[in-house]
Amino acid sequence: MKQIDIADLDCIYLSYQEPEKEEFWVKIKNMVPWAKRVDGVKGSDAAHKACAELSDTDRFVLIDGDNMPDPEFFNQTLELDEQSESAVFRWRARNHINGLMYGNGGLSCWTKEFVENMRTHENTDGSTKTQVEFCFDELYWPMHDCYSTTYPNQSPKQAWIAGFREGVKMCLDQGAKPTRSNFKRAVHNRNMDNLSIWHNIGMDVENGGYAMIGARLGTYMCMCTDWDYTDVQSFDVLEQLWLKGKWKDIKLDQELEQKLGLQCLKIPAEHSKFFKQHYRSNWTNKGIMVRE
Repeated sequence: MKQIDIADLDCIYLSYQEPEKEEFWVKIKNMVPWAKRVDGVKGSDAAHKACAELSDTDRFVLIDGDNMPDPEFFNQTLELDEQSESAVFRWRARNHINGLMYGNGGLSCWTKEFVENMRTHENTDGSTKTQVEFCFDELYWPMHDCYSTTYPNQSPKQAWIAGFREGVKMCLDQGAKPTRSNFKRAVHNRNMDNLSIWHNIGMDVENGGYAMIGARLGTYMCMCTDWDYTDVQSFDVLEQLWLKGKWKDIKLDQELEQKLGLQCLKIPAEHSKFFKQHYRSNWTNKGIMVRE
């Protein structure tokens, strides 16, 4: 068994267009003085490769531009055996908008070898599993514990894009778009639950309503139109969709219920806050190496 202290790994802050990225960078540098930064690299594949190139350690920790780690994370120790030595780890994050706790926006730990050899997103090899995600590789391990909070609601546009992306990706089956008739059978139950929460929870936080609208439109465009869902990986495309304000011309609640059987409710702020107070309120971490 090989042990590696998190504090002995390079830690890289990956930012792009997050409205509060400079404020987050100051806080992260105070928490992790050895942190390095990659900023403004277009494309998820290219940005991760820039992080790998910057790292002087064979493994490195990655912090997304709208993520704030819990300080306790940097006191943890990885225990690697023959199976896990080459794996990438993605821990859960708490989502400030809706209280969800899953890998979206969470802390991750990559090997340089994995990143240098992967071909995903804008650099995809053409497989449906690599066009919009990293997570379907057998060496990409979703982990049980939660060590950070993600804040994708720093502006209306950021919240809308965050919601839109998850509104699309939660509809997919191993990266592939299911047929409308097979939608509820094809999508994993947990993803269906997450999708409903993205659609309905968040009115109690600033810009939470934009995230909900974005999620609803993402689901609608993915499942109810002929829009190319793989464009969800392009922030240029998402920027244009935001600027067009297409959601203003569509009765999203009605369309999603009639065509997909999805309920989109008008949940007031106090009820949204109540839900988040009790959703997974008994959560406990089990150990940094425990998988989902």
